[in-house]
Amino acid sequence: MMIHAEISPKSSKNTYITQGEYAVSSECEAVISTILGSCVATCLWDAEARIGGMNHFLLPEGAIGQGGTDSFGANAMELLINGLIQKGACRKKLQAKVFGGAALRQGLTSVGRDNGQFVLDYLSKEGIPCISQSLGGTSARRIEFEPVSGNARQKLVTDHNLKEVAPPPPPSSDIELF
Repeated sequence: MMIHAEISPKSSKNTYITQGEYAVSSECEAVISTILGSCVATCLWDAEARIGGMNHFLLPEGAIGQGGTDSFGANAMELLINGLIQKGACRKKLQAKVFGGAALRQGLTSVGRDNGQFVLDYLSKEGIPCISQSLGGTSARRIEFEPVSGNARQKLVTDHNLKEVAPPPPPSSDIELF
């Protein structure tokens, strides 16, 4: 089940979402953030109504009857759009910025590319202009989105722990064991 976070004046204005989640807000200082690899985050907002939100989905689509459908693109997009409309956004005034779809491990799968293509196709079919995108590449991304203004920041994330480190050479010794 997709988790929906609606940022209220009583809650923290910073909301972090993960796979299968989305958040919607109309709070002036709200920031929604996530970290992406091959997943995609879509930031949607209505500039006139000053309402926005972000989702984070894992795969473009899944098999019929497969559980966890909230991590699939079409469902994640509809939940975010419906959440924005319920809060007062106008579907015809929505704009998008999309991020993610990296190939973190070369040659393993094309899921990042497929996620990026899915979201661009979906937005085109729905008539929602994508005014900015950062898709593909080989680096993870940290995204921060201000839902009222539509401003988004991206920071490429490098994980130095993923690099293979050669073991240190054995200590030298003048003692010979036989």
